[in-house]
Amino acid sequence: MLAMPMALFELSAGERRAAPAGQEIREHGLAWRHDVRPTPFKGEARHFPKRCEYLYMTSSSRIGRLAWPTLLLAALALPAAASAQSGDHVTLGASAGVVPDYQGSDDSRFLPIPVIDAQFGQFFVSLRNGIGVNVIEIGPLTAGASVALVGGYRRRDVPDGIRRVSTTAGGRLFANLKLDNLSFTVGATKAVEGGTRGVVADASLSYALPVSDRMTVIPTIGTSWANGKHMNRYFGIDASEAIASGLPFYRAESGFKDVSGLITASYRLDSHWSLGTTGGVTRLLGDAADSPLNERRWQPSGFMSVAYTF
Repeated sequence: MLAMPMALFELSAGERRAAPAGQEIREHGLAWRHDVRPTPFKGEARHFPKRCEYLYMTSSSRIGRLAWPTLLLAALALPAAASAQSGDHVTLGASAGVVPDYQGSDDSRFLPIPVIDAQFGQFFVSLRNGIGVNVIEIGPLTAGASVALVGGYRRRDVPDGIRRVSTTAGGRLFANLKLDNLSFTVGATKAVEGGTRGVVADASLSYALPVSDRMTVIPTIGTSWANGKHMNRYFGIDASEAIASGLPFYRAESGFKDVSGLITASYRLDSHWSLGTTGGVTRLLGDAADSPLNERRWQPSGFMSVAYTF
């Protein structure tokens, strides 16, 4: 490798991903110089720090909570609940499932989760859309706004040296179009404080297929997109984390981050009680899939639930 003179730059996002050897980089109060090596992942060649040298650093701590498994199960469960309910209602229950520790984790855990889905006029409460109001209700189209969760991961779930990402509240806009048994939903959530402080947009398409008077099967496909701020905070590795963890520096940029396929079976015991089971798989895409934090691109999940509708 040819020697290059030391230089000091404030780099753009693209330049930080492939900085030349010997160059000093500043980011968020941290400066370092590094050699480079090609990424082992397939596709476009990228370069990451191989050896970092501290020059100075200032940082702030983040408070993280587990939310990714909770939000994943909510996204899996609620299409079935929504297809079965109309008008004012309150559905409460409990569920338990096996989910990844975080997006990209090779480890899974058993997790109990409450089931809640309620609507009073234009107001609603649910795990997927949070607490909000339906602003537009025109025929098959419903659109609204809410306060919802934006998930993160715990420090103990990721490699040593990686800071946790806190769970935070976010403002969400969404729209749902229901045509007979077909349901199409789009939405976007912006974290307002803490966490990634980014934007995550999602879209899903489901079809309710009645098997009998009591049983309904609902296949669903979905995908999500995130802006650079969310992608880099969740899947990226900054210089201080690279030094502490031994993983390469990585900057993730905006793009589609995953696609999912799942199937839900709901069985109505009587006019109030129902049982449900959901199984599916999520595949990470783009910069999320190429992240050094990603241990598994294909991630299966599943859960079972029991609920009571008043």
